[in-house]
Amino acid sequence: MLLNHKDALDYILEEPEYLKEISVRRIEELHTLLVKELDVDKGIRRRRVGVIGTNYRPLDNEFQIREALEDSCRLINGKKNVFEKALLALVLISYIQAFSDGNKRTARMTCNAILIANRYCPISFRTVDSVDYKKAMLIFYEQNNISAFKKIFIDQFAFAVGTYF
Repeated sequence: MLLNHKDALDYILEEPEYLKEISVRRIEELHTLLVKELDVDKGIRRRRVGVIGTNYRPLDNEFQIREALEDSCRLINGKKNVFEKALLALVLISYIQAFSDGNKRTARMTCNAILIANRYCPISFRTVDSVDYKKAMLIFYEQNNISAFKKIFIDQFAFAVGTYF
C-alpha cells in the first residue's frame, strides 16, 4: 500500500499539470495506482457498499456513481480557489465511494494532485488523529456539514507548510 502511494505521488510529481483539470478518468487512474496488487477491484464499483459507523448508504448503481463523479468534477473544475477545489475533491470522492476500496486514499491523492498542479505543497494528513478524521467524514456523510473537515484540511496544510518549507 505504501509503495503504491509512493508510485501515485511520483506519477503526479512527474506530470504536475496532471490534475489541473479533474476528470473521472484521471481519478480512476489514480485509484488504479493506489490499489495495484492489493486484490481490489479496479474501476467504478458494481455492487453495494456500506460505510462502517454510519447510516449513510452510498449510491449503489454504477451509472449513478459515474454521474455523481462527473457532477463533482464539473463542480470542482468550476471553482477558482485552489484550496476549495482540493477540499471538495477530498470530501466528495470519499462521500461518493465510487470504488470497492481505496476511496479515501484516492480522495487524498486527488486533493494533493490538485494542490501540486497549482504549485502548492501536498498535505500528508500524518498529524491528524484518525478518530477525528473519521468523525469529520461522518459529519459530512450524515449532515453534509463540511466545517469539521475544513478545519482538519486547514490545520494539515498549515502543518505541511510550517514543517516542510
